[in-house]
Amino acid sequence: MKIREDYARDCGESPSYLDPRDSAFPFRSPPPFRKTGGWQSFGCEGYSEGVRWLWVLVASVGWGQTFEATPAAVRQGETVRVRSAGQATAARMMGRTVPLYPQTEGGRLGLMPVAAGTQPGSYPLEFLAEGGTVLRASTITVRDARFRTQNVVLEKAILDLQPAPGEMETVAAFQKAVSETRRWVEPLARPVPGCMVSPYGVRRLHNGKPTGEYHRGIDQRAAAGQPVRAVAAGEVKIVRKFNLHGGTVAIDHGQGLESIYLHLSRFATTEGALVKKGDVIGYAGSTGRSTAPHLHWSLYVHGVPVNPVQWVPLKPCVQAKRPASLVP
Repeated sequence: MKIREDYARDCGESPSYLDPRDSAFPFRSPPPFRKTGGWQSFGCEGYSEGVRWLWVLVASVGWGQTFEATPAAVRQGETVRVRSAGQATAARMMGRTVPLYPQTEGGRLGLMPVAAGTQPGSYPLEFLAEGGTVLRASTITVRDARFRTQNVVLEKAILDLQPAPGEMETVAAFQKAVSETRRWVEPLARPVPGCMVSPYGVRRLHNGKPTGEYHRGIDQRAAAGQPVRAVAAGEVKIVRKFNLHGGTVAIDHGQGLESIYLHLSRFATTEGALVKKGDVIGYAGSTGRSTAPHLHWSLYVHGVPVNPVQWVPLKPCVQAKRPASLVP
């Protein structure tokens, strides 16, 4: 077993923009994606200690098979890349099984999401053959992401908004769908150039009352009418105006990766269209449950909301005066 380590550093901090009753909740976010000696690393996302990224290679020379799970230490809300050059066609962890898809460069790749609510600890990840036989197991360590709490002050009219008929069902069906053709490459692109106003994972209160929800995506600063671009190539699955989500575009990037963009003022694509990375798909706005123009967007891995900052470089805003996106 060979282990390579890289340490995150250079923490950034985004000051609180909550209502005056709150003490400062410093939302901290990692510095941009970087490469060190050929190994990818990401920033520390607000931890006082450097977060160690482990890249584990498990090889069975006798069987001529290679199994890889990277990184072997993740924070809540992140994604494990699972690779196999042998007979493994699926991977299983915490009761979730994901396919390992054949890749053009050879071998197989699958994405294993770690939900934001996963308890920190060590979990076995199993590599499975076609019939479900366990070929190899490795250990994935889930670390506490230390998500903060955020109070959002809402007017009654916004707070009382209800989903349009079929709105939640349409979004849920999109999240569950998986296509086998991979259209994405890393790193993903930023949908807008603006800084990050609100990070993934903060626990939401509405007017001081717990909602039981957490922020399932990223809010980026964007002026009304600013073009919003696809973070990766894919097939557009949703172009709709909803009550809560507002103007919504959703894209299937293939092999379990999806993105969704909310509160858009106008659309620049249609359902069924094939888009390339960087194509304009709509324009920022403040439709639905929102208090100001901005872009809320989320990434899903096999239907699980995951932290976009593991996939794309984003900088926190130095100053953010008020919350924007209000959809969990």
